[in-house]
Amino acid sequence: MGSSWNSTEMEVISSVFGWIAFCSWSISFYPQVILNFKRKSVVGLNFDFVVLNLTKHSSYLIYNASVFFSDAVQRQYHEKYGFNEMIPVAANDVAFSIHAVVLTAFTLFQIAIYDRGGQKVSKTSISILSVAWLTVIICVFIAIPNHSWLWLVSCFSTLQVVMTVIKYIPQAVMNFQRKSTVGFSIGNILLDLGGGLANYGQMAVQSIDQNSWVNFYGNIGKTLLSLVSIFFDLMFILQHYVLYPARKTVKSPSPDLLSREPLVAPSEDT
Repeated sequence: MGSSWNSTEMEVISSVFGWIAFCSWSISFYPQVILNFKRKSVVGLNFDFVVLNLTKHSSYLIYNASVFFSDAVQRQYHEKYGFNEMIPVAANDVAFSIHAVVLTAFTLFQIAIYDRGGQKVSKTSISILSVAWLTVIICVFIAIPNHSWLWLVSCFSTLQVVMTVIKYIPQAVMNFQRKSTVGFSIGNILLDLGGGLANYGQMAVQSIDQNSWVNFYGNIGKTLLSLVSIFFDLMFILQHYVLYPARKTVKSPSPDLLSREPLVAPSEDT
């Protein structure tokens, strides 16, 4: 069996799933950006979530680009998992990562220019990021003498999984403390969930075609990424629609605008 598709139909289905995931995940960055722009405020969006997300997507981009473009990494992957196995990173994975880094960085720029309402990045997040990047630098120095490139890129994959697990927690806690999801876009979460499900579909179709499930554990980062994301997406959906639903009488999502509204409507004769 060569490392190519056995069934053209399966190849097409996998490609469709892949691009559905890419489109859902990529579009998912825009609702938050648009919400920030409309409100001219980032109050309600947790800054730890954004900075941890930037590290997550940066490390994921390094992993995806290395596996997709580097002959040395691909050779070591085949030596470890078998020469008949397909590389577990597709073109849409690389495209997604580039776009994700750019949009997350832009969201960070919005945090810098819009009303923050006293919110800031926590010392805990700064400490976590410092330890994370210091660990990566140590991994680079360990990998260079032995040319352990596959091991090195897998370190970046592990980092993005750790960031994926951690990044959602500050936002979920903040929603709980505020008893509100105002300022945090649910559109982002719904699209993220769709992307996660489509991503699993793509991997399953490839595994069925190849009669091998190695791409689930050969690319453990991608597998865990979807599972963790789906769990937190469902939690945010529960917070937004069930636990802390927005009052239907209030149209504006902005707490700033709400505070300016008079409690009693002015009388006709004023």
